[in-house]
Amino acid sequence: MKLTQFVSYTFIAFLALGFISCKEKYTPKPKGYFRIDLPEKQYETWSNNYPFSFDKLSLANVRTDNSKGAEKYWLNIHYPKYKATIHLSYKSVNGNIEEYLEDSRKMAYKHSIKADAIGEQAFQNQDKNVYALIYRIKGNAASSVQFVATDSTKHFLRGALYFKEHPNQDSLAPVIQYIDKDMVKLIESLEWK
Repeated sequence: MKLTQFVSYTFIAFLALGFISCKEKYTPKPKGYFRIDLPEKQYETWSNNYPFSFDKLSLANVRTDNSKGAEKYWLNIHYPKYKATIHLSYKSVNGNIEEYLEDSRKMAYKHSIKADAIGEQAFQNQDKNVYALIYRIKGNAASSVQFVATDSTKHFLRGALYFKEHPNQDSLAPVIQYIDKDMVKLIESLEWK
């Protein structure tokens, strides 16, 4: 074997090793989601010719619910940037508070099919005569947060958060937490007229 052949074979061998060794091993990457920038919160009081008033995020729009089947004093609080809506439905209490509470509980627990867990938290403000229960629904349920608020004698208000997106707990979690705090603020500031 001549020296030039040896050098040629050695060069080809090193070149082949170089090509083989430069390949990176494939590592599967987790799914990524868009970063959601959440602005600082500023609240304003919403009061109209309705039997209640509350504080809402200034970036949110309040509109009368004009959908089929909507009743008087039903509202929608829209968060256009996040494609989210809090649906508020108001009813006068005429000795039927237990019926309204049970219907609301059933509506919250209808999501148990897709939910990983459903937590309940009670609120009360005796000075304003507001008693509320908030349902936090974990998992890929259609509605992640719902609440009921009442004075137990005259007023009953139910709220439910929905997105115009396929429910995905991982990608929606920051927005759900952001709007959850707004719903708590709504309950804490709620006043009956």
